[in-house]
Amino acid sequence: MSPLSALRTLAYPALRATPPVRPLADSSAPKPIPFTELEKLSPGILPQPIDAVHRPGETFEKVVGGLVNEVSAKQAAAGEAVHGLLSGQNVSLHQTMIAMEEASISFQLMVEVRNRMLESYQELMRMQI
Repeated sequence: MSPLSALRTLAYPALRATPPVRPLADSSAPKPIPFTELEKLSPGILPQPIDAVHRPGETFEKVVGGLVNEVSAKQAAAGEAVHGLLSGQNVSLHQTMIAMEEASISFQLMVEVRNRMLESYQELMRMQI
């Protein structure tokens, strides 16, 4: 259906030639994927528990530095994927777009964490002693 014909059917409901769509039967509805199967897909997809992120004896500086290094690595991987796609190597467009979006989202998250940390610091500095 073209956009023009879609507009016509919205403006003139009598022009609709197809019957209304019926919902799928319960037996043909997709079943949810078990959690154990989701864990097998990729190690970075599911959120990690707090204990897995924070290791005892690790300083705040090391934790934040590690997160910044991860963002930097994702940016570099996205750059390599784009370079590989442009140079004609065996890199698919899908992989490139996924790498770019991962890098973008991780960078946005890092910026938001920085903003929250800065707001917290400013709030502490405004406190009266």
